[in-house]
Amino acid sequence: MTDVQDAFSGTKPVDERHRFDEAALARWMDANVEGFAGPLEVRQFKGGQSNPTYLLVTPGQSYVLRRKPPGKLLPSAHAVDREFKVISALYPTGFPVARPYALCTDENVIGTIFYVMQNVEGRIVWDGTMPGASKQERRATYEAQITTLARLHTIDPAAIGLSDYGKPGNYFARQIDRWSKQYKLSETQPIPEMDRLIEWLPRTIPPGERTSIVHGDYRLDNMILDPTEPKVLAVLDWELSTLGDPLGDFTYFLANWVMPGGTRAALGGIDLEPLGIPTLEETVALYCAQTGRDGIPELDWYFAYNFFRLAGILQGIVGRVRDGTAASAHAEQNAARVKPLAEGAYAFAQKAGLN
Repeated sequence: MTDVQDAFSGTKPVDERHRFDEAALARWMDANVEGFAGPLEVRQFKGGQSNPTYLLVTPGQSYVLRRKPPGKLLPSAHAVDREFKVISALYPTGFPVARPYALCTDENVIGTIFYVMQNVEGRIVWDGTMPGASKQERRATYEAQITTLARLHTIDPAAIGLSDYGKPGNYFARQIDRWSKQYKLSETQPIPEMDRLIEWLPRTIPPGERTSIVHGDYRLDNMILDPTEPKVLAVLDWELSTLGDPLGDFTYFLANWVMPGGTRAALGGIDLEPLGIPTLEETVALYCAQTGRDGIPELDWYFAYNFFRLAGILQGIVGRVRDGTAASAHAEQNAARVKPLAEGAYAFAQKAGLN
């Protein structure tokens, strides 16, 4: 298995496909980023499959730049302007996000729109079992993740200027429609399970929808942890964020507990007690206690939905490999994950009542 910590951590020289005019960027930052002073050195982060992400180093400070990838893109994908909007709204509340500096919608500067934010110093952990950590540290880190997500879901969007950040209601119906379309646009092989799910999921959405800010891709490797403490310093990668049902967000995070171990943050089939990682039941109980819920029925439906959604997302990356716009050297590996995810989604759907 690939050492995910080594494969995705740190930076590398800028990929040839993602180079841009660094002098033009420096001029723009001089005019738009408070306190900026060159000279500027640009490197590219190894992680960041969807939106190319760069480390900008100056003598006095370092920054992070997120941009749309160049080339042919699917509709509504790579919404870095939405990322900038949500972190700009959350930052003043004290919720852990990087400080946003400036958004550039002028594609003439580096070829695509982009934004610049603070470079938060800390750790990104890519392996869900947290190799090398103590039992106590693992448990405290997972509890911090759960508490942070619960905190996000209890923020009133309207109170921080995000009442227009997503359409009200019908979140799951809209998400299923979105990822069904993305899957079909990016399809590279027929997968009968996906076709059945596209038809079944919209008809069986559980009742009781609530609305909150949802992150859309909340997991261990999308956050920066304190260098020495089990504390979340910044939640990253808000590309898929919107207003929607918080259970979509939480059960996506929870799907790591049933995803076969060995794929990044996945914990399925791993004996968690010796590691100190909360069980699925403990994770649900902690989240519910912090968000005023009695429990989460119909977990099998939510897992079917999340496996389906992830298959749609990864198929989109496979399609971008086909079209030459994928941002990560590891993107091609996702092709092998789409069918197993579809089959996993189908299995959970059968448990939830699909005949």
